[in-house]
Amino acid sequence: MKGRKAQAAMEFLMTYGWAILVVLVAIGALAYFGVLNPSRFLPNSCTLIPGLSCDEFKVTSGLAGAGTVNIIIRNGAGDSIDFSSIYIDVDRSGAYEAANDCAKTAPADPLAIADGAQVTYDFTCAPAITIDSRFRADIRGVYTKGSSTLTHNLAGSIVAKAE
Repeated sequence: MKGRKAQAAMEFLMTYGWAILVVLVAIGALAYFGVLNPSRFLPNSCTLIPGLSCDEFKVTSGLAGAGTVNIIIRNGAGDSIDFSSIYIDVDRSGAYEAANDCAKTAPADPLAIADGAQVTYDFTCAPAITIDSRFRADIRGVYTKGSSTLTHNLAGSIVAKAE
């Protein structure tokens, strides 16, 4: 009786084991060639603190490897915002490092945004940005609201496919 159960188990494994193996090989091939890469399906996003929004943004690869990031920021905070600094933290270290991050190239100072207004910020990145790569970085800065002298930290993030 025990022999019949073992034979049935072996027949089951031999019959369906090959089918399971073929399915696993097919899934492995799809993963290897990038068809199952989840980053291909993630949307581009740009988020900032409440009151500030990224209306539009674009990441562009450069000819020499270095690229640019353009962000249109709208102020909806109910008061003017004055930036004393703003940069893109590519290596996500929390501090600006010229060799690893993106520096603001435009507009020229002062960096004030009136309530309800929008400003286009252009950044030049030191690290290489290749076309069709996924760009992921933090947006950091220091600002004051209205006539206040208290400084606040800007924290945000950007995820985009380089064009």
